[in-house]
Formats: sequence, C-alpha cells, structure tokens
Amino acid sequence: MLGSVHDADDALQEAMLRAWRGLAGFEGRSSLRSWLYRIATNVCLNMIQRGPQRMLPLDYGPGGDDGDGEPLLEPVWIEPYPDSALGVQDEGAGPEPRYAQRESVELAFVAAVQHPPGNERATLLLREVIGFSAREVAELMEATVPAVNSALQHARRLVDERVPAHSQQATMRSLSDLRLREIVDSYTTALEQADLDALIGLLTEDATWSMPPTPTWYQGREAIAAFLASGPLQTRWRHLPTWANGQPSVGCYAWDAGRASYVATVLDVLTLRGDRIADVT
Repeated sequence: MLGSVHDADDALQEAMLRAWRGLAGFEGRSSLRSWLYRIATNVCLNMIQRGPQRMLPLDYGPGGDDGDGEPLLEPVWIEPYPDSALGVQDEGAGPEPRYAQRESVELAFVAAVQHPPGNERATLLLREVIGFSAREVAELMEATVPAVNSALQHARRLVDERVPAHSQQATMRSLSDLRLREIVDSYTTALEQADLDALIGLLTEDATWSMPPTPTWYQGREAIAAFLASGPLQTRWRHLPTWANGQPSVGCYAWDAGRASYVATVLDVLTLRGDRIADVT
C-alpha cells in the first residue's frame, strides 16, 4: 500500500496499537483476520492522504544526461524492502489471488500500484493479493459489492498498463540458479574491475539505470555507458549479493580514503528480462 519500508513499519505499529485498544470491543461479527485487515487498511489510507505519491525516477520525468540533478526528499521515492523481512509466501493467502504475494512486492508492481487512488489500491491488494472475496472486501471497506468491483476494475487497468508482461518471479523460474548467480557475479565483477564493455554487455538494449533519491535516470546502452564512464566506474567498489523486493540485488560499498575502508553506499536492485538486466534501480 505505502511503497516504503519505514512507513510500513509505522503503519504496522499503529494498526497493532489500535487493535490492542479496541480488542475489548471486538464482537466477533467478522473474523479476527478481517477485523485486523480493516484496521490496517484504514491506517494505510490515512497515511496515503497525508503523504506524497511515491514513485520511481522513471515515473518522475524523462531521462536525461545532464548530470545527476539535485536529490529530492526521500519520502517521494519507493523504498527497497529486504526479502528477509517480507515474510511472504509463494502463493497468496486466499483462494486463487490474481497476483502471487512474491510478485506483489516486486519494484514494478509496487510502483504501478501507487497510481490508483487509495481506496482502489486497497481494493486491488485485498482482492488480488490477499485473496478476500468481493463480499468480504465490501464489508471490510464498508462499501457495496458493485462499488468494490468497479474500484477493482479501474485499479486493474491502471496497474496492468504499467507492469511488464512477465513478472520477475516468472523470469527467475526460467533461469537456473547457476545462471542467476552468474549474472549477479558478472555484474559485480564488471563494476569492481571498471570493465565498461562487460557491464554494458549484461544489459538489454533499452535498459534503464536510475538512482533515487536522484531524479535523473538513463535509458539505452549508449546513455548508460556515458554515465557509468564518467561516474560510478571512477570509484573503487566491493559488493555483496542480497535480495530485495523478491529480486536479486547487490549491496555496493565504495572506497572511503578517509576511513581507509569500503563503506556501504548504494543498494542496486536488478530487474531481469530473460538473462539480461533490463533495469538497475
């Protein structure tokens, strides 16, 4: 709902506090699960109303090659979420959800789902990720079933326009574990050795490279190569593989001469298309 690990933590604490305070008044007219989701949904909707729409740089404006630009305030940006903290299952919790829970945390989906208004966003997630029925969502959101179905239809259209045809989960299932490790290893080796040709060779022709909170982003091998040659490849790097948003990611540590050590600097979340990297965020 919120596109932010920090906002999600705040929302969880607020929802649990409201549930604890209201537990004595829970009358059992719905399941405890539905009651908790109602509280959590209302907390999220209130936070959405108070805050800016979160996005990725690709949604912010056209790509450029005029330097990195001025970083924008962090609350504008979707934040990566560590897989170790997600706790999602391979399948949705309810009957035949449209989106598997692991797909619903991928960067492209999280970015796309920020576009529908709050109520429609909640309806989409409750129906098609969590797996509630239209009747259950109507009760939870104090709406009618036709209103829920209408909101769902509109939210689906907005999201489907923005998500790729193949999820990252489907793409990774088409690759062997060995091939996936090779891609990540080749990426980190090319960065550490400042091997521009090797790095560009790992990318799709129309790849994008973005760096929130900097709004500037680059598309295409030529633009990305020019940026890398003048920027990141001038730095000494060491890397550690990890996972974020259900996607292969790399923790990037830049050499700090003052500390005489490598210092945590960037998290690169990799989006694959086939066995090439289509996006680095």
